[in-house]
Amino acid sequence: MSAAASPLELARAEIRSLAPYEHAAWEPSLERLHANELPWRAQADATHAGLNRYPEPQPRELVMRLAELYGVEPAAVLVSRGSDEGIDLLTRAFCRAGSDAVVVCPPTFGMYAVAARIQGATVIRVPLIAERGFALDVESVLARCTPQVKLVFLCSPNNPTGNLMAPEAILELTARLAGRALVVLDEAYIEFADAPSLAAQVAQQAFLVVLRTLSKAHGLAGARCGALIAAPEIVALLRKIIPPYALTQTTIETVCERLQPPHLAAARERVALIRSERAQLARALAGTAGVRRVWPSEANFVLAEFEDASAAFAQARAAGLLVRDVRAHPGLERALRITVGTPEQNRRLIQALQRVRAEAV
Repeated sequence: MSAAASPLELARAEIRSLAPYEHAAWEPSLERLHANELPWRAQADATHAGLNRYPEPQPRELVMRLAELYGVEPAAVLVSRGSDEGIDLLTRAFCRAGSDAVVVCPPTFGMYAVAARIQGATVIRVPLIAERGFALDVESVLARCTPQVKLVFLCSPNNPTGNLMAPEAILELTARLAGRALVVLDEAYIEFADAPSLAAQVAQQAFLVVLRTLSKAHGLAGARCGALIAAPEIVALLRKIIPPYALTQTTIETVCERLQPPHLAAARERVALIRSERAQLARALAGTAGVRRVWPSEANFVLAEFEDASAAFAQARAAGLLVRDVRAHPGLERALRITVGTPEQNRRLIQALQRVRAEAV
């Protein structure tokens, strides 16, 4: 198989030729009698545009604000319902059921493999190098990239390990796979890291796709809003298969407001606080009896290995705190993932974990 000159050559032929659904025209200067909507608002509807009206598909104001936030051109932005929808759209557009494959690098976010299985694509696992802090194994990924592989999913900072992958390794892999597969970089936690996003690289790297989300650093997990950043031709292709009214009007208005400068400044302050609390939490965990290891983290969580992870999990629950059990991941059989909470929550967690050893004695 020769290298593809355009990333669209890797996509499913039937998606490339698909005639998308024609949604109702968006012409806000005219009164709407073309979309079978109710002409009156529902009671208590406080939105600007009205919930009785269908929202604008790929809202222009939101696209512009996200493009400015991420430092890319508007044509490179597809607004999605969090990163999960971006993962799903890419898998459906580029992977033929029963034929194509994706590469994932465990331990990592589980939705990459789930989306592939839903689509009927093969999942090829190339583990991160645990002894090097869960580093990306570029040569092993390349060795497993058969012509059937269309997508390589990477997460940096990685979930659940928290480590930042070397940007030069990601870009090297992208360059060496150009024409053969897309590298999909999930940067859900990049705001908490000491490194810039690679979103700006998309303009020079047509086979790189970057996923961003407002769920974490911006505190908008409930709004379900993210962005897929890619070459404009990829964005145009995915617009064919994304539902025409994917984002609610409430989400659109809420997110546009939260992307105003005062709210962005507040988000940066919260990120700084989380980073400070992360360092304190990691130190406190490392000094707690029964904690065998705390991995360095560039995310808003800490991964810790326990002598008795079951007891630690139970003590956290007893203190009214729910942490993530990640022991099903290979190599993390004793580990729990702990989201950085408020200072009070973090102190309460440490006090609960200290009781594990005390009760064992």
